[in-house]
Order: sequence, then C-alpha cells, then structure tokens
Amino acid sequence: MAADFPLLLVLDLAGTFAFALNGALVAVRAARLDLVGVVALGVTTAVGGGIIRDVLLGALPPATFSDWRYLAVAAAGGLLAFLFSGLLDRLATPIEVFDAAGLSLFAVVGAAKALEYGMGPAQAVILGALTGVGGGTLRDVLIRRVPTVLTSGLYAIPALVGALLAVLATRGDVDDVLGVPASLGAAAACFVIRMVGVRFDLHAPRAPGTRRGPATPPGGSAG
Repeated sequence: MAADFPLLLVLDLAGTFAFALNGALVAVRAARLDLVGVVALGVTTAVGGGIIRDVLLGALPPATFSDWRYLAVAAAGGLLAFLFSGLLDRLATPIEVFDAAGLSLFAVVGAAKALEYGMGPAQAVILGALTGVGGGTLRDVLIRRVPTVLTSGLYAIPALVGALLAVLATRGDVDDVLGVPASLGAAAACFVIRMVGVRFDLHAPRAPGTRRGPATPPGGSAG
C-alpha cells in the first residue's frame, strides 16, 4: 500500500494491528463470539476501511490482497486479543485506546495514499477519514450495533483533522515539525482529540430539541 514510503507502511501496519485488537476485543466483550468470529471481526475492522478506500481509488487489487503482511498482522492482532482478552480487559480503557490509535494512523495513511493517486486535497481528506472509520463501521454492522461514527461524539471529527493535517503537510512539503515526522504529528493530533473526547464525554452538536440516547459501548472504527 505504501511500499515506497517506509514510514507510511509502518504506520499502516501499526494501524492494522491496533484496529484488529480493537475489533477482536469488541467481539469478545460485546458479541461474545468464538475464536473464528473474534479473528474474523478483528480482520474486518482492520482492513475494511482500506479496502473501501482502495476500491474508490481504483487501486486494485486492494493492498490487503496484494501484500500478505496486512492480513497476517490483522490475523495476529485478532488472535492475540482472543488469547489475552482477560489481561487486556484489566488495562485502562483498552478498546478506546486501540481504536483511537487505529483511527489516527489510518486517517493519515489514507490521506497520503489518496494524494499519491492524484486526488485533490478535499478528496484526500475525505478518503483519509473514510479509511479510519470504514472498518469499524463494518464491524458494528456485523454485530448489529449502530456504527460508532454515527453516535459517538468526537470520532469522525478527529479523523478529518488528522487527514487534513497530513494533506496540508504533504502539499506544503513539510517533512517534519520540530524533528517529529509530519505524518506522526498529524496522527498524534487525531489521537489526542479522540481521547479528549472519550475522557470528557464530548460530542458533536445534535439537532435542537433532541436528546442523546444511551451511550454506545466502547469501540470505534477502522481500517
């Protein structure tokens, strides 16, 4: 997917692993699936957003099916979450953290790939955000849950911010900021905004006169 850009490849694989853990933990905790179901949901969460992006870009076959590392990393993340779900459950908000990490990394990588394929800045931002939220949306649909991106407060917004910063850095030929690679900085900004939203239960505005429904179980998107 990003073979010509080692840093982006590393971020892409890291996001794949984070989302696989996220999807698998949701499968264990919320859906109570067996081994096959847990790994399958983890893989779907990890690669779903990237597949959607690649199909829209015409990058066929999608990187997931042309580079064995993506499916291997996704399957490994799902299997680890299945084997050590009890341990991970004892960590502080593991699902939200893994979800925010995957969202951030995929938003940046997705925007970078869209630019690589000749998309304009606005389209690259949208595709970057779609890469971040697509896998988790598929995961939620499979377990019959309203997708997090439609109900959780600051979810799509951080993805859009991260993708926008990545696009601005690329278009402005900014390789690093204070010694930190620009792509990592963009991902970090997305991660911080998402985690602040989780910590303080912040939400995007809703229509006047409507009340917020029951909180959505932890877990977000992917891709």
